[in-house]
Amino acid sequence: MTTGVALHAIDADNQIDATVRLAHEASAAGLRSAWFGQTFGADSPQLAAIVGREVPGLQVGTSAIPVFGRHPLVVSSQAQTAQAATHGRYHLGLALGTKLLTEGGFGIPFERPVARLREFLTALRQLTETGTADFHGELLTARTPVPARVPGAEAGVPLLVAAMGPQALRAGGELADGILPYLAGPRALAEHIVPAVTAAAQAAGRPAPRIVALVHGVVTDDIDAVREKVTEQLAFYEQIPSYARVIELSGGRRAADVAVIGDEKRIADEVRRYRDAGATEVVFSGTEVAGDADRRRTWDVLGALAG
Repeated sequence: MTTGVALHAIDADNQIDATVRLAHEASAAGLRSAWFGQTFGADSPQLAAIVGREVPGLQVGTSAIPVFGRHPLVVSSQAQTAQAATHGRYHLGLALGTKLLTEGGFGIPFERPVARLREFLTALRQLTETGTADFHGELLTARTPVPARVPGAEAGVPLLVAAMGPQALRAGGELADGILPYLAGPRALAEHIVPAVTAAAQAAGRPAPRIVALVHGVVTDDIDAVREKVTEQLAFYEQIPSYARVIELSGGRRAADVAVIGDEKRIADEVRRYRDAGATEVVFSGTEVAGDADRRRTWDVLGALAG
C-alpha cells in the first residue's frame, strides 16, 4: 500500500511555485504521490504535469474533475499531455460534481449525473487507449476526424472515479480502474464501498479496482482547536447527500467525525485501519490546517508508512 498527500497552496503568492516546493518536500518525506483538486482556479492536470516534471519519481493525480462542464475530447488532451510530461506517472480522477457548483457555476442543469459519467468514461477510455473515438451517446458525442493521440502517452491513463454511492460505484467498477472515496471511513469502505465496486469490476471482467482513500487528517497536539477548525471547513460536505450518506455509514454525524486528528500513533493506526478495510492507497488531505510544523509531522508519519 502506498501513501500520498493532497497539495493545497492557494494562499501562496504564486500557487505553482509553492506547489512545486511542497511536492519536493513530500517526496523527501517518503510520500509516493501528490494529488490536486479541481476548482475554478488552477487547472489540475496542468499542475500535476508541472509537478511531475519537477519532482521525478513522484506519482501525481487529479482528484477530481467534474464531468459537467467538460468534454471527453478536451479532458483526454489534458490527461494525455500530463501523462507524456510525467512519463507515465499521471492518474486522472473524475467526479459527478455537485448541483450547487454545476448549476451555480456553469449554468448547466445537474441532470442524470451517473448516465453522464458512464458516457464520459466510455468515450474517454477510447481516447486515452487508442487516440480515437467514435462514441454517440444520449448525452455526449465524441468523434475524432483527426487522431487525438499524444505521443509519449501510449500506455494510456489510469481512470479513477470519486464514487461512493451505489450507482457511481457500479459505474466505477465497470468502466474505470478504481475509485477515489473521500470522507468515507474504514467502516463504510469495508462494509459498503469496497464490496460494491469490487463486485461490479468482477462482473464486468475487469481487474480488482484500486481503492484510493482520501482521508482528511493531521498530526497535532492541539486536537480540540484543530477539530473545531476542521468542523467549519468540512461543513459544506454535509449538505451534499452522497457525502452525508457515507459519513453516516462511517459512524459519523458531522464530516469532521471521520477526520483523523491526533498524535503520530493515531494517524499510523488509522492508516492501517484503512488498509485493512480494503484501501490500496491512502492519501491525506487538509494536512496544512494546523500550520507547517504539524504538516511536516504528518508527512513524516505517512512517508514512514509508504509501501
